[in-house]
Amino acid sequence: MVRYVAAVDQGTTGTRCIVFDHEGQVVSSAYREHRQIYPQPGWVEHDPLEVWEKTQEVIREALAQGRVRPEEIAAVGVTNQRETTVVWERSTGRPYHNAIVWQDTRTRSLCERLADEGGPDRFRPRVGLPLSTYFSGPKLCWLLEHIPGLRTAAERGEALFGTMDTWTIWLLTGGPAGGVHATDVTNASRTMLMNLETLDWDEEILRTLEIPRAMLPAIRPSSDPSLYGYTRPDGPFGAALPLAGDLGDQQAALVGQVCFSPGEAKNTYGTGCFMLLNTGTRPVPSRSGLLTTLAYRFGEAPAVYALEGSIAITGALVQWLRDNLGFFSRSSEVEECARQVEDAGGIYIVPAFSGLFAPYWRSDARGVIVGLTRFITRHHLCRAALEATAYQTRDVLEAMEQDAGIRLSTLKADGGMVVNELLMQFQADILGVPVVRPRVAETTALGAAYAAGLAVGFWRNEEELRRNWGVERLWEPRMPAEERERLYRGWKKAVERTLNWVED
Repeated sequence: MVRYVAAVDQGTTGTRCIVFDHEGQVVSSAYREHRQIYPQPGWVEHDPLEVWEKTQEVIREALAQGRVRPEEIAAVGVTNQRETTVVWERSTGRPYHNAIVWQDTRTRSLCERLADEGGPDRFRPRVGLPLSTYFSGPKLCWLLEHIPGLRTAAERGEALFGTMDTWTIWLLTGGPAGGVHATDVTNASRTMLMNLETLDWDEEILRTLEIPRAMLPAIRPSSDPSLYGYTRPDGPFGAALPLAGDLGDQQAALVGQVCFSPGEAKNTYGTGCFMLLNTGTRPVPSRSGLLTTLAYRFGEAPAVYALEGSIAITGALVQWLRDNLGFFSRSSEVEECARQVEDAGGIYIVPAFSGLFAPYWRSDARGVIVGLTRFITRHHLCRAALEATAYQTRDVLEAMEQDAGIRLSTLKADGGMVVNELLMQFQADILGVPVVRPRVAETTALGAAYAAGLAVGFWRNEEELRRNWGVERLWEPRMPAEERERLYRGWKKAVERTLNWVED
């Protein structure tokens, strides 16, 4: 008897597997971190083989912890850190290079060269994205230019490209022994290579970037009744299970938050911070520095689009305080540290470690701490780090409201940082709207489970999923409007101080 759906969530700092029941509740969960590799300033890499090893470990542990038998699992869904780029050999599964992480900035000169030839928005009408180091296409170009023999192997179909969902699906379904080389529309929409109208790779852009089509995965629906394939019986699931869902992590969270109607939005607080607004079945061009992207596609139904505001560094700033400055031993301790002071003491931290993403898109920016005096302690720095997440979210929300022409009444919040109640209250205060945390905070994995479960009929329709959603906690704004605007003006001044730092 099938009772569950399993989701593999391959994230920036680690991988988890969660088993959900029909009510969308967590049955069991396992998590492993992987190394963050920094070969030089601005470069960020992951070891794909280490990630795969961690993925197998968490799958086995989650099933064992919940005493879940493979035959009880209706389907498997995958979600992933988007834009992170890996290229591997079809016959062996050997990566040609470490995965280049979405935060990596090594492609800055390439993006500038492309912009010189046609402007930073030369591809935006077709792909919804500006030229930026953020996206997978330029990372793939870098690999093709710098790895000896890779271009020849790619043209022969011997080298395969994918984001981490494609890598995971290929390995789960067999790897060198017939693994499925596929991605979904949401991940494909983040490569800068997929046409938003046709939902296929754009031949003109491929020619411009000199990317062989033979190395690209097939683009499939996010929830696919025809299935991506089956997990290998000798793999970590221990059986041939339908692999039926795939979503980029932020789109998965949108699905997990059941934002199925135009105008519904969610914000995910993780390594970075990502706000998505459902805009319906037509792409909405952005005039305010946001991204036009795919939200999801369920089976043969029309694709649903979204506006997205992407912030590079939020939870990663807390990790920086932990790992680089040694302020505490566990990230969760940042809240207690920040609560030792009433405010940030007049300082702001703008964590432009990899430049500024939405709505600024300035790769020349670098992080700053402004307003320092002898009064400042590590407690103020911890508080300013949390406030930076809230300020960046307001930047994105204001841009989103300008583009969509609507005023959000409530913000649905999810991700690892939503357990931080100090942050959630300050977020409500600086936005001036209530912030809601759902009963299941791990909505990214839940969205992947929903996509897989819908494909095989474990859940009948979107309305059935809506009934699973519920509020655990709501934060109402308490801050006077004048104080809110005074603090935000200070933030905007701090952002200005980050600009024009990097010079060629």
